[in-house]
Amino acid sequence: MTIDELRARAAERQQTCSQIKKMIVSRLDLEIDPDWITDDQPLFGRGLELDSLDVLELYVAIEAEFGVALYDSEMAVFGSVSRLAEEVNPALRASA
Repeated sequence: MTIDELRARAAERQQTCSQIKKMIVSRLDLEIDPDWITDDQPLFGRGLELDSLDVLELYVAIEAEFGVALYDSEMAVFGSVSRLAEEVNPALRASA
């Protein structure tokens, strides 16, 4: 992979993560700036402290905004914004 490809991939990751952060803040009516959320910050527990109702809202929001359907067996993707970005934009997944 060339340096230009790496830069393009990093820019795409940054754009996808930014879009997810804005969606989270907007759909959950959080009173924080989306830039306050880091890409690897946990969304549950000591992170944003989201709960099960928030997850349901995010399921709906992700399907509406990204056209990606998530299932109960895929709860791990809600670990962080970065994990969500990889799920909604498969091009961001590490290539072998």
